[in-house]
Amino acid sequence: MHTVRGALSALVVGIVAMGVGMSVGCSDGSSVSKEHKSAPAAKPPTRLAAAPPAAPAGQMPVITLPDFVELAKRLSPVVVNISTRAQPEPQPQSRRQAPERRFGPGQPGWPFGGEGRDPKEFWEPFERFFGPMPRQRRFRQRSLGSGFILGADGTIVTNNHVIEGADEVLVKLSNDAEYEATVVGKDAKTDVAVLRIDGAEDLAVAALGDSDALEVGEWVLAIGNPFGLDHTVTAGIVSAKGRFIGAGNYDDYIQTDAAINPGNSGGPMLNLRGEVVGINSAIFSRSGGNIGIGFAIPINLAKDLIPQLQEHGRVTRGWLGVMIQRVTADIAESLGLDEARGALVADVVDGGPAEIAGLQVGDVIIEFDGQVVEESNDLPLMVARTSVGSEVMLQVLRDEQTEEIEVTIAELADDELEVSGASDGEEFGLSVQTLTPEIAENLGVEEDAGVVVTAVDSGSPAEDAGLRRGDIILEVNRQSIDDVDEYLEAVEGRGSGKNVLFLVRRGDNTIFLALKPES
Repeated sequence: MHTVRGALSALVVGIVAMGVGMSVGCSDGSSVSKEHKSAPAAKPPTRLAAAPPAAPAGQMPVITLPDFVELAKRLSPVVVNISTRAQPEPQPQSRRQAPERRFGPGQPGWPFGGEGRDPKEFWEPFERFFGPMPRQRRFRQRSLGSGFILGADGTIVTNNHVIEGADEVLVKLSNDAEYEATVVGKDAKTDVAVLRIDGAEDLAVAALGDSDALEVGEWVLAIGNPFGLDHTVTAGIVSAKGRFIGAGNYDDYIQTDAAINPGNSGGPMLNLRGEVVGINSAIFSRSGGNIGIGFAIPINLAKDLIPQLQEHGRVTRGWLGVMIQRVTADIAESLGLDEARGALVADVVDGGPAEIAGLQVGDVIIEFDGQVVEESNDLPLMVARTSVGSEVMLQVLRDEQTEEIEVTIAELADDELEVSGASDGEEFGLSVQTLTPEIAENLGVEEDAGVVVTAVDSGSPAEDAGLRRGDIILEVNRQSIDDVDEYLEAVEGRGSGKNVLFLVRRGDNTIFLALKPES
Protein backbone atom coordinates (compact mmCIF):
# COMPACT_ATOMS: atom_id res chain seq x y z
CA MET A 1 0.00 0.00 0.00
CA HIS A 2 1.42 3.34 -1.06
CA THR A 3 0.87 5.69 1.90
CA VAL A 4 1.28 9.41 2.45
CA ARG A 5 1.32 10.29 6.13
CA GLY A 6 0.33 13.67 7.50
CA ALA A 7 -1.17 15.23 10.63
CA LEU A 8 -4.88 15.61 10.20
CA SER A 9 -6.62 14.80 13.46
CA ALA A 10 -3.96 12.13 13.99
CA LEU A 11 -5.04 10.45 10.78
CA VAL A 12 -2.81 9.00 8.09
CA VAL A 13 -3.48 9.93 4.52
CA GLY A 14 -3.01 6.61 2.75
CA ILE A 15 -2.91 6.04 -0.93
CA VAL A 16 -5.05 2.95 -1.16
CA ALA A 17 -2.96 0.09 -2.41
CA MET A 18 -2.89 0.49 -6.12
CA GLY A 19 -4.89 1.12 -9.11
CA VAL A 20 -7.11 3.85 -10.41
CA GLY A 21 -10.07 2.37 -12.16
CA MET A 22 -11.64 4.71 -14.63
CA SER A 23 -14.02 4.43 -17.46
CA VAL A 24 -13.41 6.77 -20.26
CA GLY A 25 -15.66 8.75 -22.52
CA CYS A 26 -15.33 8.28 -26.26
CA SER A 27 -13.87 11.06 -28.37
CA ASP A 28 -17.37 12.10 -29.37
CA GLY A 29 -18.31 12.53 -25.72
CA SER A 30 -20.42 9.37 -25.45
CA SER A 31 -19.75 6.95 -22.64
CA VAL A 32 -17.98 3.66 -23.28
CA SER A 33 -20.29 0.65 -23.16
CA LYS A 34 -19.91 -3.08 -23.90
CA GLU A 35 -18.30 -3.12 -27.30
CA HIS A 36 -17.35 -6.69 -28.23
CA LYS A 37 -19.76 -8.43 -30.57
CA SER A 38 -20.00 -11.46 -28.28
CA ALA A 39 -20.33 -9.48 -25.06
CA PRO A 40 -23.54 -10.13 -23.13
CA ALA A 41 -26.41 -7.76 -23.74
CA ALA A 42 -26.70 -4.80 -21.40
CA LYS A 43 -29.00 -5.48 -18.49
CA PRO A 44 -31.63 -3.09 -17.18
CA PRO A 45 -30.81 -0.65 -14.37
CA THR A 46 -30.53 -2.04 -10.88
CA ARG A 47 -33.83 -2.92 -9.25
CA LEU A 48 -34.59 -0.82 -6.24
CA ALA A 49 -36.70 -2.15 -3.42
CA ALA A 50 -40.36 -1.23 -3.64
CA ALA A 51 -41.21 1.94 -1.79
CA PRO A 52 -42.70 1.13 1.63
CA PRO A 53 -46.18 2.35 2.54
CA ALA A 54 -46.38 5.77 4.07
CA ALA A 55 -45.61 5.72 7.78
CA PRO A 56 -48.41 6.65 10.19
CA ALA A 57 -48.41 10.22 11.39
CA GLY A 58 -45.76 10.86 14.00
CA GLN A 59 -43.57 7.91 12.99
CA MET A 60 -40.31 7.95 11.04
CA PRO A 61 -40.63 6.47 7.52
CA VAL A 62 -39.03 3.08 6.89
CA ILE A 63 -35.90 3.32 4.70
CA THR A 64 -35.06 0.29 2.57
CA LEU A 65 -31.69 -0.39 0.96
CA PRO A 66 -31.24 -0.77 -2.79
CA ASP A 67 -30.87 -4.27 -4.20
CA PHE A 68 -27.13 -4.52 -4.94
CA VAL A 69 -27.22 -8.14 -6.14
CA GLU A 70 -27.79 -7.38 -9.82
CA LEU A 71 -25.18 -4.61 -9.75
CA ALA A 72 -22.57 -6.96 -8.33
CA LYS A 73 -23.33 -9.63 -10.94
CA ARG A 74 -23.21 -7.19 -13.85
CA LEU A 75 -20.20 -5.17 -12.81
CA SER A 76 -17.73 -7.59 -11.26
CA PRO A 77 -16.49 -8.76 -14.70
CA VAL A 78 -15.33 -5.23 -15.58
CA VAL A 79 -13.01 -5.10 -12.54
CA VAL A 80 -9.50 -6.54 -12.77
CA ASN A 81 -6.75 -7.41 -10.34
CA ILE A 82 -3.42 -5.71 -11.03
CA SER A 83 -0.10 -6.93 -9.69
CA THR A 84 3.33 -5.48 -10.38
CA ARG A 85 6.88 -6.65 -10.03
CA ALA A 86 10.02 -4.58 -9.77
CA GLN A 87 13.65 -5.36 -9.19
CA PRO A 88 14.72 -4.01 -5.80
CA GLU A 89 17.04 -1.03 -5.80
CA PRO A 90 20.67 -2.03 -5.30
CA GLN A 91 21.70 -1.43 -1.71
CA PRO A 92 24.56 1.06 -1.28
CA GLN A 93 27.68 -0.52 0.12
CA SER A 94 28.85 0.60 3.52
CA ARG A 95 31.81 2.94 3.58
CA ARG A 96 33.35 0.72 6.24
CA GLN A 97 33.72 -2.42 4.20
CA ALA A 98 35.63 -5.32 5.61
CA PRO A 99 38.90 -5.97 3.80
CA GLU A 100 38.70 -8.58 1.10
CA ARG A 101 39.26 -12.04 2.51
CA ARG A 102 40.72 -14.71 0.29
CA PHE A 103 39.03 -18.03 1.05
CA GLY A 104 39.66 -21.08 -1.09
CA PRO A 105 41.59 -24.30 -1.51
CA GLY A 106 44.71 -24.24 0.58
CA GLN A 107 43.48 -21.41 2.81
CA PRO A 108 42.87 -21.91 6.56
CA GLY A 109 39.35 -23.12 7.30
CA TRP A 110 38.59 -24.32 3.76
CA PRO A 111 36.33 -27.37 4.33
CA PHE A 112 36.18 -28.91 0.87
CA GLY A 113 39.63 -30.44 0.61
CA GLY A 114 41.99 -30.01 -2.31
CA GLU A 115 41.66 -28.33 -5.66
CA GLY A 116 39.77 -31.18 -7.30
CA ARG A 117 37.00 -31.64 -4.74
CA ASP A 118 33.52 -30.39 -5.63
CA PRO A 119 32.04 -28.18 -2.85
CA LYS A 120 28.67 -29.91 -3.48
CA GLU A 121 30.15 -32.99 -1.85
CA PHE A 122 30.44 -31.06 1.41
CA TRP A 123 26.74 -30.11 1.47
CA GLU A 124 25.40 -33.49 0.33
CA PRO A 125 25.16 -35.07 3.83
CA PHE A 126 23.36 -32.02 5.18
CA GLU A 127 20.86 -31.93 2.33
CA ARG A 128 20.19 -35.63 2.74
CA PHE A 129 18.72 -35.02 6.20
CA PHE A 130 17.59 -31.36 6.11
CA GLY A 131 16.56 -30.90 2.48
CA PRO A 132 18.06 -28.60 -0.15
CA MET A 133 20.04 -25.70 1.23
CA PRO A 134 18.75 -22.22 0.27
CA ARG A 135 20.47 -20.59 -2.66
CA GLN A 136 21.06 -16.86 -2.89
CA ARG A 137 18.68 -15.11 -5.29
CA ARG A 138 17.30 -11.71 -6.08
CA PHE A 139 13.83 -11.12 -4.75
CA ARG A 140 11.32 -9.08 -6.69
CA GLN A 141 8.93 -6.65 -5.06
CA ARG A 142 5.25 -7.31 -5.73
CA SER A 143 2.23 -5.13 -5.16
CA LEU A 144 -1.50 -5.54 -5.72
CA GLY A 145 -4.19 -3.12 -6.85
CA SER A 146 -7.31 -2.85 -8.96
CA GLY A 147 -8.46 -1.44 -12.26
CA PHE A 148 -11.35 -1.64 -14.65
CA ILE A 149 -11.82 -2.42 -18.32
CA LEU A 150 -12.26 0.65 -20.46
CA GLY A 151 -12.52 -0.90 -23.94
CA ALA A 152 -13.06 -4.27 -25.61
CA ASP A 153 -9.57 -3.87 -27.12
CA GLY A 154 -8.10 -4.56 -23.69
CA THR A 155 -7.71 -0.98 -22.48
CA ILE A 156 -7.71 -0.74 -18.68
CA VAL A 157 -7.61 2.23 -16.29
CA THR A 158 -5.86 2.24 -12.92
CA ASN A 159 -3.95 4.55 -10.56
CA ASN A 160 -0.50 5.76 -11.48
CA HIS A 161 0.79 4.83 -8.02
CA VAL A 162 -0.24 1.21 -8.64
CA ILE A 163 2.13 0.73 -11.56
CA GLU A 164 4.77 3.40 -10.80
CA GLY A 165 8.29 1.97 -11.01
CA ALA A 166 7.12 -1.49 -12.12
CA ASP A 167 9.17 -3.67 -14.43
CA GLU A 168 6.21 -5.99 -15.08
CA VAL A 169 2.47 -5.38 -14.81
CA LEU A 170 0.13 -8.37 -14.68
CA VAL A 171 -3.66 -8.19 -15.06
CA LYS A 172 -5.98 -10.95 -13.85
CA LEU A 173 -9.57 -10.99 -15.12
CA SER A 174 -12.66 -12.21 -13.26
CA ASN A 175 -12.27 -15.62 -14.97
CA ASP A 176 -8.73 -15.90 -13.49
CA ALA A 177 -7.03 -15.50 -16.88
CA GLU A 178 -3.79 -13.54 -16.56
CA TYR A 179 -2.16 -11.23 -19.09
CA GLU A 180 0.97 -9.13 -19.15
CA ALA A 181 -0.02 -5.49 -19.60
CA THR A 182 1.66 -2.61 -21.41
CA VAL A 183 1.60 0.88 -19.88
CA VAL A 184 -0.02 3.11 -22.51
CA GLY A 185 0.18 6.36 -20.57
CA LYS A 186 0.28 7.74 -17.04
CA ASP A 187 -0.13 11.02 -15.20
CA ALA A 188 1.36 11.39 -11.72
CA LYS A 189 -0.33 14.74 -11.03
CA THR A 190 -3.80 13.17 -11.03
CA ASP A 191 -2.71 9.60 -10.28
CA VAL A 192 -4.25 8.12 -13.43
CA ALA A 193 -2.74 5.46 -15.71
CA VAL A 194 -3.95 3.56 -18.79
CA LEU A 195 -2.87 -0.03 -19.57
CA ARG A 196 -3.56 -2.45 -22.39
CA ILE A 197 -3.65 -6.26 -22.58
CA ASP A 198 -3.61 -8.29 -25.81
CA GLY A 199 -5.37 -11.53 -26.65
CA ALA A 200 -8.33 -11.33 -24.27
CA GLU A 201 -11.78 -11.95 -25.73
CA ASP A 202 -15.37 -11.24 -24.73
CA LEU A 203 -14.37 -8.46 -22.37
CA ALA A 204 -17.10 -6.69 -20.41
CA VAL A 205 -16.62 -2.95 -20.57
CA ALA A 206 -17.64 -0.38 -17.97
CA ALA A 207 -19.94 2.53 -18.79
CA LEU A 208 -19.00 6.00 -17.59
CA GLY A 209 -21.35 8.21 -15.63
CA ASP A 210 -21.42 11.90 -14.75
CA SER A 211 -19.63 12.64 -11.48
CA ASP A 212 -20.80 16.27 -11.55
CA ALA A 213 -24.37 15.03 -11.22
CA LEU A 214 -23.49 12.89 -8.20
CA GLU A 215 -25.29 14.01 -5.04
CA VAL A 216 -24.12 13.89 -1.43
CA GLY A 217 -26.03 11.06 0.23
CA GLU A 218 -26.36 9.05 -2.98
CA TRP A 219 -25.66 5.30 -2.78
CA VAL A 220 -22.44 4.06 -4.41
CA LEU A 221 -20.62 0.73 -4.74
CA ALA A 222 -16.88 0.06 -4.65
CA ILE A 223 -15.46 -3.07 -6.29
CA GLY A 224 -11.81 -4.03 -6.01
CA ASN A 225 -9.23 -6.37 -4.53
CA PRO A 226 -8.56 -5.26 -0.94
CA PHE A 227 -5.64 -7.17 0.56
CA GLY A 228 -5.69 -9.37 -2.56
CA LEU A 229 -9.27 -10.57 -2.01
CA ASP A 230 -10.54 -10.57 -5.59
CA HIS A 231 -13.74 -8.77 -6.55
CA THR A 232 -14.81 -7.60 -3.12
CA VAL A 233 -18.00 -5.52 -3.25
CA THR A 234 -18.73 -2.82 -0.65
CA ALA A 235 -21.47 -0.20 -0.48
CA GLY A 236 -21.92 3.21 1.09
CA ILE A 237 -22.95 6.75 0.30
CA VAL A 238 -21.29 9.85 -1.09
CA SER A 239 -20.15 11.66 2.06
CA ALA A 240 -18.90 14.86 0.36
CA LYS A 241 -17.64 16.26 -2.92
CA GLY A 242 -14.80 18.58 -3.91
CA ARG A 243 -12.48 17.41 -1.13
CA PHE A 244 -8.91 18.83 -1.04
CA ILE A 245 -6.67 16.34 0.79
CA GLY A 246 -3.24 17.78 -0.04
CA ALA A 247 -2.32 15.18 -2.64
CA GLY A 248 -1.61 17.81 -5.32
CA ASN A 249 -2.77 20.93 -7.09
CA TYR A 250 -5.60 19.09 -8.81
CA ASP A 251 -7.36 17.66 -5.76
CA ASP A 252 -11.13 17.42 -6.24
CA TYR A 253 -12.02 14.14 -4.55
CA ILE A 254 -15.32 12.42 -3.89
CA GLN A 255 -15.51 11.24 -0.27
CA THR A 256 -17.36 8.04 0.58
CA ASP A 257 -17.96 5.76 3.54
CA ALA A 258 -18.01 2.66 1.33
CA ALA A 259 -15.25 0.40 2.66
CA ILE A 260 -12.00 1.01 0.78
CA ASN A 261 -8.80 -0.76 1.81
CA PRO A 262 -5.29 -1.46 0.48
CA GLY A 263 -5.76 -3.12 -2.90
CA ASN A 264 -8.89 -1.13 -3.80
CA SER A 265 -6.88 1.61 -5.51
CA GLY A 266 -7.82 1.88 -9.15
CA GLY A 267 -11.12 0.11 -8.74
CA PRO A 268 -14.36 1.81 -9.77
CA MET A 269 -16.88 3.71 -7.67
CA LEU A 270 -20.29 3.03 -9.24
CA ASN A 271 -23.73 4.58 -8.98
CA LEU A 272 -26.98 2.62 -8.88
CA ARG A 273 -27.23 2.69 -12.67
CA GLY A 274 -24.00 0.73 -12.86
CA GLU A 275 -21.97 3.67 -14.20
CA VAL A 276 -18.45 4.49 -13.07
CA VAL A 277 -18.53 7.85 -11.29
CA GLY A 278 -15.13 7.71 -9.59
CA ILE A 279 -11.80 5.92 -9.27
CA ASN A 280 -11.02 4.75 -5.74
CA SER A 281 -7.66 6.18 -4.81
CA ALA A 282 -6.97 7.17 -1.19
CA ILE A 283 -8.10 6.80 2.43
CA PHE A 284 -7.71 8.46 5.81
CA SER A 285 -6.69 5.82 8.31
CA ARG A 286 -4.99 5.31 11.68
CA SER A 287 -3.98 1.75 10.95
CA GLY A 288 -3.85 1.58 7.16
CA GLY A 289 -7.30 0.00 6.97
CA ASN A 290 -10.77 1.39 6.38
CA ILE A 291 -12.37 3.68 8.96
CA GLY A 292 -15.12 4.96 6.71
CA ILE A 293 -13.27 7.83 5.02
CA GLY A 294 -12.27 7.02 1.46
CA PHE A 295 -11.66 9.14 -1.61
CA ALA A 296 -12.20 8.67 -5.32
CA ILE A 297 -11.07 10.66 -8.36
CA PRO A 298 -14.17 12.06 -10.15
CA ILE A 299 -14.71 10.26 -13.45
CA ASN A 300 -15.32 13.56 -15.25
CA LEU A 301 -11.73 14.55 -14.47
CA ALA A 302 -10.56 11.22 -15.90
CA LYS A 303 -12.60 11.74 -19.05
CA ASP A 304 -10.47 14.80 -19.82
CA LEU A 305 -7.23 12.87 -19.36
CA ILE A 306 -7.71 9.36 -20.74
CA PRO A 307 -7.93 10.24 -24.46
CA GLN A 308 -4.65 12.16 -24.13
CA LEU A 309 -3.01 9.26 -22.32
CA GLN A 310 -4.21 6.85 -24.99
CA GLU A 311 -2.97 8.99 -27.86
CA HIS A 312 0.16 10.65 -26.48
CA GLY A 313 1.02 8.76 -23.30
CA ARG A 314 1.00 12.02 -21.34
CA VAL A 315 -1.27 14.92 -20.46
CA THR A 316 -0.98 18.43 -21.87
CA ARG A 317 -2.16 21.11 -19.43
CA GLY A 318 -2.87 24.79 -19.63
CA TRP A 319 -0.54 27.24 -17.87
CA LEU A 320 -1.35 30.69 -16.53
CA GLY A 321 1.97 31.57 -14.92
CA VAL A 322 0.98 32.76 -11.45
CA MET A 323 1.44 31.76 -7.84
CA ILE A 324 -1.79 31.97 -5.88
CA GLN A 325 -2.90 31.71 -2.28
CA ARG A 326 -6.11 31.47 -0.32
CA VAL A 327 -7.99 34.63 0.55
CA THR A 328 -8.46 34.47 4.31
CA ALA A 329 -10.93 36.67 6.20
CA ASP A 330 -8.04 38.85 7.40
CA ILE A 331 -6.60 39.26 3.91
CA ALA A 332 -10.07 40.02 2.53
CA GLU A 333 -10.51 42.77 5.15
CA SER A 334 -7.06 44.19 4.37
CA LEU A 335 -7.85 44.28 0.65
CA GLY A 336 -11.25 45.85 1.21
CA LEU A 337 -13.17 42.82 -0.05
CA ASP A 338 -16.71 42.20 1.10
CA GLU A 339 -15.99 38.47 1.58
CA ALA A 340 -13.17 35.95 1.47
CA ARG A 341 -13.37 34.52 -2.03
CA GLY A 342 -11.32 33.95 -5.18
CA ALA A 343 -7.61 33.28 -5.68
CA LEU A 344 -5.08 35.91 -4.59
CA VAL A 345 -2.16 36.41 -6.98
CA ALA A 346 1.00 36.28 -4.84
CA ASP A 347 3.49 36.22 -7.71
CA VAL A 348 3.54 36.48 -11.50
CA VAL A 349 6.05 34.49 -13.54
CA ASP A 350 8.28 36.63 -15.76
CA GLY A 351 7.30 36.24 -19.40
CA GLY A 352 4.33 34.04 -18.57
CA PRO A 353 0.81 34.40 -19.97
CA ALA A 354 -0.41 36.29 -16.89
CA GLU A 355 2.37 38.90 -17.04
CA ILE A 356 1.87 39.40 -20.78
CA ALA A 357 -1.85 39.93 -20.20
CA GLY A 358 -1.24 42.49 -17.44
CA LEU A 359 -2.12 40.50 -14.32
CA GLN A 360 -0.54 42.00 -11.20
CA VAL A 361 0.50 40.84 -7.75
CA GLY A 362 -2.39 41.55 -5.42
CA ASP A 363 -5.12 40.89 -7.97
CA VAL A 364 -7.84 38.55 -6.80
CA ILE A 365 -9.12 36.27 -9.56
CA ILE A 366 -12.84 35.76 -9.00
CA GLU A 367 -13.84 34.37 -12.40
CA PHE A 368 -12.04 32.28 -15.03
CA ASP A 369 -13.56 31.88 -18.49
CA GLY A 370 -17.05 32.36 -17.13
CA GLN A 371 -16.53 30.00 -14.16
CA VAL A 372 -16.76 31.43 -10.66
CA VAL A 373 -13.61 30.93 -8.56
CA GLU A 374 -14.95 30.40 -5.06
CA GLU A 375 -11.72 29.06 -3.55
CA SER A 376 -8.08 29.29 -4.63
CA ASN A 377 -8.09 25.49 -5.05
CA ASP A 378 -10.64 25.83 -7.85
CA LEU A 379 -8.30 27.71 -10.18
CA PRO A 380 -5.56 25.11 -10.91
CA LEU A 381 -8.07 22.61 -12.30
CA MET A 382 -9.80 25.26 -14.38
CA VAL A 383 -6.50 26.32 -15.94
CA ALA A 384 -5.24 22.76 -16.42
CA ARG A 385 -8.37 21.73 -18.30
CA THR A 386 -8.16 24.68 -20.70
CA SER A 387 -6.78 23.96 -24.17
CA VAL A 388 -3.36 25.41 -24.94
CA GLY A 389 -3.73 28.56 -27.06
CA SER A 390 -7.23 29.35 -25.82
CA GLU A 391 -8.07 32.97 -25.09
CA VAL A 392 -9.98 33.26 -21.83
CA MET A 393 -11.39 36.18 -19.90
CA LEU A 394 -10.41 36.69 -16.27
CA GLN A 395 -12.44 38.79 -13.91
CA VAL A 396 -10.25 40.22 -11.16
CA LEU A 397 -10.61 42.54 -8.18
CA ARG A 398 -7.92 45.24 -8.17
CA ASP A 399 -7.96 48.14 -5.69
CA GLU A 400 -11.58 47.29 -4.86
CA GLN A 401 -12.57 47.60 -8.53
CA THR A 402 -13.58 44.81 -10.90
CA GLU A 403 -11.57 44.49 -14.12
CA GLU A 404 -11.61 42.07 -17.03
CA ILE A 405 -8.33 40.78 -18.45
CA GLU A 406 -7.97 38.55 -21.49
CA VAL A 407 -5.16 36.01 -21.33
CA THR A 408 -3.88 33.39 -23.77
CA ILE A 409 -3.26 30.06 -22.04
CA ALA A 410 0.15 28.48 -22.68
CA GLU A 411 1.31 24.90 -22.18
CA LEU A 412 2.54 23.80 -18.79
CA ALA A 413 5.97 22.20 -19.01
CA ASP A 414 7.19 19.90 -16.26
CA ASP A 415 9.88 22.34 -15.21
CA GLU A 416 7.62 25.39 -15.22
CA LEU A 417 5.87 26.93 -12.26
CA GLU A 418 2.28 25.80 -11.95
CA VAL A 419 -0.65 27.60 -10.49
CA SER A 420 -0.19 26.53 -6.92
CA GLY A 421 -0.89 27.43 -3.36
CA ALA A 422 1.47 29.52 -1.28
CA SER A 423 1.28 29.52 2.50
CA ASP A 424 -0.77 32.27 4.08
CA GLY A 425 -0.88 33.73 7.56
CA GLU A 426 -3.84 34.63 9.70
CA GLU A 427 -2.73 37.39 11.86
CA PHE A 428 3.31 42.55 15.52
CA GLY A 429 6.46 41.81 17.41
CA LEU A 430 9.18 41.89 14.82
CA SER A 431 12.45 43.67 14.06
CA VAL A 432 13.43 44.84 10.59
CA GLN A 433 16.28 46.61 8.87
CA THR A 434 16.77 48.16 5.45
CA LEU A 435 17.74 45.65 2.78
CA THR A 436 21.26 46.46 1.56
CA PRO A 437 23.09 44.98 -1.43
CA GLU A 438 25.30 43.01 0.97
CA ILE A 439 22.33 41.52 2.81
CA ALA A 440 20.58 40.74 -0.47
CA GLU A 441 23.68 38.92 -1.70
CA ASN A 442 23.92 36.91 1.50
CA LEU A 443 20.26 35.96 1.24
CA GLY A 444 20.67 35.04 -2.42
CA VAL A 445 17.97 37.42 -3.67
CA GLU A 446 17.95 40.05 -6.39
CA GLU A 447 15.75 42.57 -4.56
CA ASP A 448 17.22 46.07 -4.20
CA ALA A 449 14.50 47.60 -2.00
CA GLY A 450 12.47 46.68 1.05
CA VAL A 451 13.16 45.65 4.63
CA VAL A 452 14.41 42.32 5.92
CA VAL A 453 12.97 40.67 9.01
CA THR A 454 15.80 40.18 11.53
CA ALA A 455 13.79 38.79 14.44
CA VAL A 456 10.27 37.57 15.26
CA ASP A 457 9.04 37.50 18.87
CA SER A 458 7.61 34.23 20.11
CA GLY A 459 3.83 34.32 20.43
CA SER A 460 3.57 37.65 18.59
CA PRO A 461 1.10 38.52 15.82
CA ALA A 462 4.02 38.37 13.39
CA GLU A 463 4.75 34.79 14.39
CA ASP A 464 1.06 33.95 14.28
CA ALA A 465 0.89 35.35 10.75
CA GLY A 466 3.81 33.20 9.63
CA LEU A 467 6.60 35.76 9.29
CA ARG A 468 10.10 34.35 9.54
CA ARG A 469 13.58 35.72 10.02
CA GLY A 470 15.05 36.45 6.58
CA ASP A 471 11.71 37.33 4.98
CA ILE A 472 11.85 40.50 2.88
CA ILE A 473 8.86 42.83 3.21
CA LEU A 474 8.22 44.48 -0.15
CA GLU A 475 4.85 46.14 0.46
CA VAL A 476 2.72 47.27 3.37
CA ASN A 477 -0.98 47.64 2.66
CA ARG A 478 -0.24 47.59 -1.08
CA GLN A 479 2.34 50.42 -0.80
CA SER A 480 5.88 49.68 -1.99
CA ILE A 481 8.57 50.34 0.62
CA ASP A 482 12.27 50.96 0.05
CA ASP A 483 13.65 51.23 3.59
CA VAL A 484 12.83 51.17 7.29
CA ASP A 485 11.52 54.77 7.31
CA GLU A 486 8.93 54.00 4.65
CA TYR A 487 8.06 50.80 6.44
CA LEU A 488 7.38 52.59 9.75
CA GLU A 489 5.40 55.30 7.99
CA ALA A 490 3.22 52.73 6.25
CA VAL A 491 2.63 50.73 9.43
CA GLU A 492 1.79 53.79 11.55
CA GLY A 493 -0.56 55.12 8.89
CA ARG A 494 -2.70 52.03 8.74
CA GLY A 495 -5.32 53.25 11.20
CA SER A 496 -6.02 52.10 14.71
CA GLY A 497 -7.04 48.48 15.11
CA LYS A 498 -6.84 47.65 11.41
CA ASN A 499 -5.05 44.68 9.90
CA VAL A 500 -1.76 45.13 8.10
CA LEU A 501 -1.19 43.37 4.80
CA PHE A 502 2.43 42.52 3.98
CA LEU A 503 3.78 41.34 0.65
CA VAL A 504 6.77 39.19 1.52
CA ARG A 505 9.58 37.74 -0.56
CA ARG A 506 10.60 34.32 0.74
CA GLY A 507 13.14 32.47 -1.35
CA ASP A 508 11.91 32.39 -4.92
CA ASN A 509 8.30 33.12 -4.01
CA THR A 510 6.24 36.06 -2.83
CA ILE A 511 3.30 35.69 -0.46
CA PHE A 512 0.79 37.94 1.27
CA LEU A 513 0.56 37.85 5.06
CA ALA A 514 -2.13 39.66 7.06
CA LEU A 515 -1.19 40.70 10.62
CA LYS A 516 -3.72 41.49 13.32
CA PRO A 517 -2.54 44.16 15.76
CA GLU A 518 -2.47 43.16 19.41
CA SER A 519 -5.60 44.20 21.24
